[in-house]
Amino acid sequence: MKTIFSTIAMAMIPVIELRGAIPFGVAAGLTVTQAMFFSIIGNLIPIPFILFFLRRVFQLMRKMSPRLESVVEKLEAKAKSKQEIIDKYEWIGLVILVAIPLPGTGGWTGALVATVLDMRIKRAFPAIVIGVTIAGILVSVITYGGLSIFS
Repeated sequence: MKTIFSTIAMAMIPVIELRGAIPFGVAAGLTVTQAMFFSIIGNLIPIPFILFFLRRVFQLMRKMSPRLESVVEKLEAKAKSKQEIIDKYEWIGLVILVAIPLPGTGGWTGALVATVLDMRIKRAFPAIVIGVTIAGILVSVITYGGLSIFS
């Protein structure tokens, strides 16, 4: 049970997300399928909060200090750098952005991009769910393939 909660918690961390949580869960004794399932759940837990509250958090950070305002500006610039894929492919662009299991992509980035680009939550959340699920499958296949090499 502790391994499950640890895997879920790890998947909730930005940058690590399920890319790190799935191999962690497998190494801790979960099956690849279990690690994938709990990592997807963990990766999705913060997404609604990001989509609903990020704008307010950014406004508060801007009011608090110039240093925090520069952090907000960097995050918004990062999100806007992904705008081309969203503009070109629309909804599926967000799915692709989230699904590619590389640094700088994932559920957190997808939610940031969707918020900064003012995507409707009704469109953004399903795209992020699909993208996270695809990323979970890809990372699981890579993890399972990597494990079979060493067996």
